Order: sequence, then structure tokens, then C-alpha cells
Amino acid sequence: MAESKVSLKLLIDMKSKRVLFAEAGKDFVDFIFHILAMPFATAIRLLGKQGMVGCLSNLYDSVENLNDSYIQKGQNKDILLKPNTANPMTSVPLLLLNDKTTANNFYRCWNCSGYVTDEPTATCPSCRRLMNKDLTYVAPPHVNENSNDDGGFVKGVVTYMVMDDLKVKPVSPISSITLLSQFNIKDIGALHEKEIKVGMNEALKLLKASLHSNEVLTTVFLNDI
Repeated sequence: MAESKVSLKLLIDMKSKRVLFAEAGKDFVDFIFHILAMPFATAIRLLGKQGMVGCLSNLYDSVENLNDSYIQKGQNKDILLKPNTANPMTSVPLLLLNDKTTANNFYRCWNCSGYVTDEPTATCPSCRRLMNKDLTYVAPPHVNENSNDDGGFVKGVVTYMVMDDLKVKPVSPISSITLLSQFNIKDIGALHEKEIKVGMNEALKLLKASLHSNEVLTTVFLNDI
């Protein structure tokens, strides 16, 4: 099966050799926001031991400050800001870690139906028999089967601006112009637009860079331009 990739459009200042910002769709923004929900043990397993520094706090602020109108119906910021490790949202979405969703197996006692376990060698607390009778899990229905909900955390009808330090906000013409002024860009001709594809390797590099750098996009992508 071919690796899934998403597109990212970079705006690069060739004079200062830095990525000013990226225009990104929902898939990429869902990924970087879900870094917040990833257990650090998983990050350590993937990347090796890294210092927990960098710009992860900017992701936190971006989620906290994002207007609720950009968030999918039925989602809540606390899923990311105060993640519960038992929540399915804590698994990073996308191409990202190539983790396949696997259904848990559940079991009960052959005699009693008041207890459930995910370990077939468990003993029923009531009759002390093995709890190894298979149960079939039924997923709950969607909140609204007729909605345009396309999954993930943020809505897909919006283009987002992702800064070099991973600050995120919806794109607007005014915000783009303001940023160029803030960056003190004098020579528009020095700006270079580049569309790239982000796959598994790039995702892991982004995760690693976010733990120790405030120039994540420049660190990961500029050397490849």
C-alpha cells in the first residue's frame, strides 16, 4: 500500500534562508495539533531520548486560542489540551506513525454477564470461571450522519497558516500582509513559494524538531529546497 502524503505550501525568504510560514490544510494541522495528545512515551520510542524543549507550548496556545467555529462539531479542546490516554483521539492521525487501528477483543464469563475483560485468562470475580467468551464490539453511531464532518479535529474547509515555530491560525489576506511587515521583508522578489509533500519521514522529523527547536519548518524543510 502506497504511503499517504499531504501537501504543504511553504513561503521561503531566500535571503535570510528561513521558512516564513506554510499554508496547510486540515490533515497537516490535525497532525501537529495531535502531537499534544501523543503520550511522551510514544515519542521517546519513536525518536529516542530528546530534551523536552522547543515550541510545543505554541501548539498548546494555538489550540487554546483557536475559535470554536473552526472546530468539528462534537469535538472539545480538552481532548488535546487535557488528553485522556484512554481516548482514541490520543493516537496521532494521518500518515503519521503508520499505526493501524486495531480493534480490542473483549470477553466475558460463560456463566455471568456482569463483568467484561480484555484478557481471556482473567477469572470471573463472581463464579471464578475463565472469562474467555468472545464479545463483539459495536461502535456508536455518528452524532449526525448527514453532517459534513470529515473527521479529525479542525474543519477542512479552511486553509491554515503554520508559522516556523508551529503557531497556527486560519489564513486571511490581511494576516499574510501583516506578517510580511513583521518580518521586515523589503524585497518581495526574494520570496520563494514551494509546494512539498509530507509523508512518514517528514512527520517524524517534524515531531523531533518540535521538541528542541523554535524554527521547526526551517529545520525540517529548508535543506531540501
